[in-house]
Amino acid sequence: MNPFRSIAGGLALALLLLAGCDSGPLRIGFIGGLTGRNADLGLAGRNGALLAVEQRNQAGGVHGRRVELLIRDNAQTPEIAIKATKELVAAQVEAIVGPLTSAMAKVILPVTEQAKLVMVSPTVTAVEFAGQDDQFFRLPSTTRDYTRTSATFHYHQRGRRRIAVAYDVRNRAFSESTLNDFRSTFSELGGVIPLAIPFESSAETTFADIIDNLLQTQPDALLFIAGAVDTARLAQQARKQAPDLPLIAPEWAATEQLIELGGRAVEGLYLAQFFNRDDPTPRYQAFRKAYQARFQQEPGFASLAAYDATNVVLDALSRRTDGQSLKETLLHTSFQGVQQPIAFDRFGDAQRPTFITVVRDGRFVIIE
Repeated sequence: MNPFRSIAGGLALALLLLAGCDSGPLRIGFIGGLTGRNADLGLAGRNGALLAVEQRNQAGGVHGRRVELLIRDNAQTPEIAIKATKELVAAQVEAIVGPLTSAMAKVILPVTEQAKLVMVSPTVTAVEFAGQDDQFFRLPSTTRDYTRTSATFHYHQRGRRRIAVAYDVRNRAFSESTLNDFRSTFSELGGVIPLAIPFESSAETTFADIIDNLLQTQPDALLFIAGAVDTARLAQQARKQAPDLPLIAPEWAATEQLIELGGRAVEGLYLAQFFNRDDPTPRYQAFRKAYQARFQQEPGFASLAAYDATNVVLDALSRRTDGQSLKETLLHTSFQGVQQPIAFDRFGDAQRPTFITVVRDGRFVIIE
């Protein structure tokens, strides 16, 4: 037997096996709240991620490899979120798109950091994640940025001086970050937050009592830091007790479910958002048309943000050079999002412009 022929045959077999591994599907994960009170956010994000993956596969995948999206529900529950994240780590995904809330990011970040797994969130904005040298990338600006815009608008453009607040502590990382940053800017301007009431989102929450307590401080506006379901319920109670009092909310509430559930009660509600639903550009209109065709509904901010986040991951995987980590590629490459370019600083933080919108005739309308 010729030993050189045997060695050559073994090398050839090894190369074939390696080639077979490289030609298999390329896996990325998605994690979000797909069940529970704030499932509208997670479901919209899942749809955006699905659309991005489907379009990439139609275009040939990544270096000829089909992309497989592994979807996990975190149920907005810490134990389930950790279990779901560990499943994605075990599946050896290249990266995770998500989560969509700051509370869940805080829970699962230790898992992804230990695994040195890149995570790109479409919507997480809590300040505590900014300026950290880790594997966590975020597309939107922080609460500090958009609350500054919101507080300044309401103080100078609308003359608000006393704004009382109700905030959901089930997403504490986000709600407290939003409250603290809004209070900081509003106080610097000369405004006052006379009362801030924490509550835990549930079907049993007594929103009438919350509104009654807020109104006793004689505010000239109310700020609800909550998801769409609870913001709609708070608005309904506020309209019963103080029909003309201005209402304010962050982007977390700005899903289509807010308008569906809130009805006339959310007319006139002000929201700070990074999503322009009236964008006339060809790139956005193409995305909107594709999303409508695939899911038979209008895209929301989480849909677009998850679509962008997924494409950022896929573009980075396509551009990654030999020996370069995905984190390095993300940090040193700029990307084109649907509505604006996306570039990360050395900490994985990005910036998006903030729009002030108001609900008018059942639509989110940009006013500044």
